[in-house]
Amino acid sequence: MRLNQIRVFLSVVESGSIHAAARILEVSPPAITKSVRQLEEELHVRLLDRTRHGVVATPAGRTFLARARVAHSELRKAEEELSNYAGGHTGSVAFGVGPTHMLLIVPEAVPQFRLQYPGVRLRIVEGPHPPLVRQVRDETLDFALGLKPELKLDSGLSFRPLFRDDFLVAARKGHPLHGARTLARLADAQWLTLTPRASPGGLVDQAFSAAGLPIPPSVIECESFTGIVALLARSDMVTLTTRRLLASPFARDDLQEIPIADRLPSITHGIFMRSGAPLTKPAAALAKAVTLAARKLVRRG
Repeated sequence: MRLNQIRVFLSVVESGSIHAAARILEVSPPAITKSVRQLEEELHVRLLDRTRHGVVATPAGRTFLARARVAHSELRKAEEELSNYAGGHTGSVAFGVGPTHMLLIVPEAVPQFRLQYPGVRLRIVEGPHPPLVRQVRDETLDFALGLKPELKLDSGLSFRPLFRDDFLVAARKGHPLHGARTLARLADAQWLTLTPRASPGGLVDQAFSAAGLPIPPSVIECESFTGIVALLARSDMVTLTTRRLLASPFARDDLQEIPIADRLPSITHGIFMRSGAPLTKPAAALAKAVTLAARKLVRRG
């Protein structure tokens, strides 16, 4: 099995077409077909099927795909490490962040990283942390900032805590329920949430359950913090957000806390990485910059 065969297989699966993979790799379609056929012969299993909608991985191909991505990523990183060892500051880093990290950590960490590695390509992926963690596992991302998992972590992953944050109820300034002091008073409010309710322990569900209250039947999910701020500022909706996000320039002019007496969840933010797979030097430098930015955030309170 050769690296080029793995590269061809990944390109075909990700593009969904022999011809598209050929264009990406700048080779002929027959060369792509030959490479895949040789790989299947070596592995003694069919990896790809042609359908009306393109080329798709077989069940065996999907199993091989997960391992192939990791192997290809590790070899790419090894090449970049050797380039840096030889004196070049090249390569690429990809990391994932949630809304809190994009607003409060990234603006501090990235400029510091660029001073050290101005020639490294940097990709920032923002989104809910469960899919980001999955991309860390298959090495699409070097690491991701996310929330400490409630369940035992996959053995292939590690989590390094950075800081804790408290949740509170927030709404627009002058909200008609600004005088509410319990979740029960807010049970009939329209709720927004950043956390998908399908995930275990969704924040709104968790808060109401802990208070012994029925879970609100209709909670609007939004993956954008700036979108939530815009909705809250122009409606009578309410949300759970962190104290640090509420104090950010993006929210403090439009929103205010509704200081309820019920105990609300708190969360630990941290870095997800693959276990046993060391970060490249540029990725490690970025993780260090992120850690320093988190420490500054904690000191500011």
